[in-house]
Amino acid sequence: MKSITFHLDFISPYAYLAFEALPDTLRGLEIHVTYKPVLFAGLLKHYGQLGPAEIAPKRNWTYRQVLWLARQHKIALEPPASHPFNPLALLRLALACEAAAPHSGAISREVCKTLFRHVWRGGDVADDPARLMSLSTALAPVHRPESPEVKAALKANTDAAIAQGVFGVPTFAVDNQLFWGFDALPMLRAYLQGDPFFDGPWQSAAQVGAGVVRRG
Repeated sequence: MKSITFHLDFISPYAYLAFEALPDTLRGLEIHVTYKPVLFAGLLKHYGQLGPAEIAPKRNWTYRQVLWLARQHKIALEPPASHPFNPLALLRLALACEAAAPHSGAISREVCKTLFRHVWRGGDVADDPARLMSLSTALAPVHRPESPEVKAALKANTDAAIAQGVFGVPTFAVDNQLFWGFDALPMLRAYLQGDPFFDGPWQSAAQVGAGVVRRG
């Protein structure tokens, strides 16, 4: 059985869409999925990039596109009242809910679902302290979200993802291959089904040279 690691951050609408669509993508396949929270801002900082919501025209496009994609794929989505927001409390809460998480860095699909839907359904403020308190009470974390162990687990997840070449969320890692974005789900399924594309064009694409390198 193949194993997929799903690198995610609850701040990303594309990660939410991918989470909701993943069961259909994997239907009929025997796949084990490990869900790992990472700090998207940490990836951006490492690669010297701004997030989509930090570039004004791209911000508007992002919200319009994800609403369109949600409608096309029949996924309920209502953006939070303010975005971007600081997702650290949600990421740490997710890891705090799992007995093994500070060591494994993995969380359950059920915890993922609860936190993604907390952000991307209802149109409320995602990081509102009262809502976060209610969420924590409902999830009954087995570790303190602010404990050094939980903080270290999130940092370890993010550092490991960067070392693997992850540059954005959602990213699916399988067999040392990375598939980035909600729109990569059909490609991911094709790979898992043994599509010969991945023995030819997939490999040769990485050999394209850089004609111009822009210096910052």
